[in-house]
Amino acid sequence: MGVFVYLWEVGIIEVGQKMVLGGVFKGEERLRVGGQAVIEGVMMRSPSSMAIAVRKPNGEIAVRRERLTFFSEKKFISKIPLVRGVMNLLSALILGMKALNFSANQSLDQGQEVSSWTMGLTFTFALCFGIFLFFLIPLFLTKWLRFIIPMVSTSGLFFNVVDGIIRLVIFLAYLWGISFFKEIRRIFQYHGAEHKSIFAFEAGEVLTADRVKGFSTLHPRCGTSFLLIVMVVSILVFALIPHHFAFGYKVASRVVFIPLIAGLAYEIIRFADQKRERKGMQVFIKPGLWLQRMTAREPSEDQIEVALRALQEVLELEGHRSFKNL
Repeated sequence: MGVFVYLWEVGIIEVGQKMVLGGVFKGEERLRVGGQAVIEGVMMRSPSSMAIAVRKPNGEIAVRRERLTFFSEKKFISKIPLVRGVMNLLSALILGMKALNFSANQSLDQGQEVSSWTMGLTFTFALCFGIFLFFLIPLFLTKWLRFIIPMVSTSGLFFNVVDGIIRLVIFLAYLWGISFFKEIRRIFQYHGAEHKSIFAFEAGEVLTADRVKGFSTLHPRCGTSFLLIVMVVSILVFALIPHHFAFGYKVASRVVFIPLIAGLAYEIIRFADQKRERKGMQVFIKPGLWLQRMTAREPSEDQIEVALRALQEVLELEGHRSFKNL
């Protein structure tokens, strides 16, 4: 598969999967850390730092790390409910593109390079295609179904339920389809390595590959779970649009309301993670965990080492005491 197609596929995955970065722990020594899989590597971020670790073709691990200023979660705007979800979405897109650009160039053979322009255009196309695939196509298909199911034309609630079901089916089919690509399966393995590393950190475990590999690849704060919540929230939000509105307004709403939907979904998944030990909440997060069986695969030990290196770098930037255990 060509580099452009490869980056396009990964771009869609990152836009979709990792909108929720950072944990929700409030203990004295608990630092909020989250991450995302990139090409042959992992990006980890904390409230004010980011680090990317990538396995190069020669076996070495390349690292890039930096302090965050504009997207620092320590800013006041990042503490406002709903707004912080939108900020998280923006940071996932912008920092994700930066991480993908670095990982793409590091994972290629010497002499090959993906330019910033190519990455930017690819990522923009992936984002636009994602909106078209997951928001606009379901809307047009639902409108077409009025010829088969008359109730679609008369009931606004039924229209949006059908729209949401079609969106979910397309989303599941997309994840299932790309999982057949060897390169994407490796991205999913790094996704699993990222989850294992964060789980181990949250548990206070010594952060070595042999200790980390025993943890689960399924994490309730994952962006895959986030997207599932987006699908449900979108049904409720779009149901608020009067059914008699012109179809053009409904098309525009699918784009305009994305920040609101992302903000609401972020607050829901944040709350669910805080209360995840409760039985009722465990039932609530189960569907997201089931879905992660597609996107977070069992990693190899060398992939876990890459995830831990990214975590090590971000902890060092934060001056966190767990870094001493690495």
